[in-house]
Amino acid sequence: MACFAVTPVAHMKDTLRITEIFFSLQGEARTAGLPTVFVRLTGCPLRCQYCDTAYAFSGGELLSLETILERVASYRPRYICVTGGEPLAQPNCIPLLEKLCDAGYEVSLETSGALDVSAVDPRVSKVVDLKTPGSAEMGRNRYENIEHLQPHDQVKFVICSREDYDWSVSKVIQYGLAERVDEVLFSPSHGQVSGRQLAEWVIADNLPVRMQLQLHKILWNDEPGH
Repeated sequence: MACFAVTPVAHMKDTLRITEIFFSLQGEARTAGLPTVFVRLTGCPLRCQYCDTAYAFSGGELLSLETILERVASYRPRYICVTGGEPLAQPNCIPLLEKLCDAGYEVSLETSGALDVSAVDPRVSKVVDLKTPGSAEMGRNRYENIEHLQPHDQVKFVICSREDYDWSVSKVIQYGLAERVDEVLFSPSHGQVSGRQLAEWVIADNLPVRMQLQLHKILWNDEPGH
């Protein structure tokens, strides 16, 4: 009879599957350009057509929360970004965020917006995507999350076309996002809309949004670990 090693449940409850932990510059959102430790969790229930982190869909290393905190601390950071994949797909993401805040870091969470954010520690700055029609995952948007947004949170739209842009503008207006959060972010989908084109649309409409380019793509051409 085959014998399989089983990790005790008591041990599993304090672990997360991690693709990578690395120190780099934040490439987007409010803290773009600031030295930041990234904790990339493994797994994602979405398959956006423009995804640039498909390598985080599977694999990874099972680490205890204590080990994750030790690795983060070794960089002596000020800013931490918990990302994925979709970090909230792992329930232990919630206690990790709490422990990072307790340690005194400024913590952000990058989430697809498809999963419930209501349990996220209020000290965390949530960067919540609203998936556009061009993402191929618009149907996964959890609009209930908008009620849980705080002023220090951020809402991001990745724009793949003029249709996406018009749709995003309509959502900014419909949900009063510019009044609800400090930062509404419009990003061009790499290879689909140029930064210049999106900038011209934003200027023409005088939108209350921050148009952003992904700094890590400019500096490192999207290499893993940056």
